[in-house]
Amino acid sequence: MKKHPFHLVDPSPWPLFTGFSTFVLTVGAAMYMHGYQGGGIVLSLGLLMVIYSLFVWWRDVVREATFEGHHTTPVQLGLRYGMILFILTEILLFAAFFWAFFHSSLAPTVEIGAVWPPKGIEVLNPWEIPFLNTVLLLSSGASVTWAHHAILAGNRQQALNGLILTIVLAVIFTGFQAYEYIEAPFTISDGIYGSTFYMATGLHGFHVIMGTLFLSVCLYRLYNYHFTKQHHFGFEAAAWYWHMVDVVWLFLFVCVYYWGG
Repeated sequence: MKKHPFHLVDPSPWPLFTGFSTFVLTVGAAMYMHGYQGGGIVLSLGLLMVIYSLFVWWRDVVREATFEGHHTTPVQLGLRYGMILFILTEILLFAAFFWAFFHSSLAPTVEIGAVWPPKGIEVLNPWEIPFLNTVLLLSSGASVTWAHHAILAGNRQQALNGLILTIVLAVIFTGFQAYEYIEAPFTISDGIYGSTFYMATGLHGFHVIMGTLFLSVCLYRLYNYHFTKQHHFGFEAAAWYWHMVDVVWLFLFVCVYYWGG
């Protein structure tokens, strides 16, 4: 019988498998974007492997937290610190792409015509789909906060309603962004503007998809009575992540769509 409140994690194959899966995904994405034969197959395989690794790894963590009782108060505190540090690394990742955007837009060089946006680029109207997506994402931030407060109050039905609404808004946001990409008059290969635009907004879109999966797992757990007033860090982590996604989108809307256009 252990005499400490900490959780010594059992050996797991999922960190190694997840690392290999992300490697396959990256190689497949590079092959697909450069037109190599079989790139789409490798990309799809890597994506499926990543999704599978997320499922089995989260399944084990849920078991540790819910059925095995390993997530004591000190363990939850450590998880909170870990999630905060993870979100900080995500912010720094986005900062790199904002840096690239401002490096080119604040002092456009003669190679791109000494103007921003570069000549020949027809920018998107920020008050159409981008503004609609801003309203959708901010609304989803409010609804996930509603769900959080409902959990703290012990109101399970309100928490379910708020979380379902958040996921629906997230799916609609992703659909509109996909439509925007299809209808956009420029591509990722159209110079520095296309590169910075699609890398920044595409990275954010990827985070929206991951956040939607995160919240969907929380919805499943909430439906199965995994969360209590005192023990619901899995939901808190998803909510923190979602608020980070919200804030990053605000910067994207103001800097890239509105000012940058």
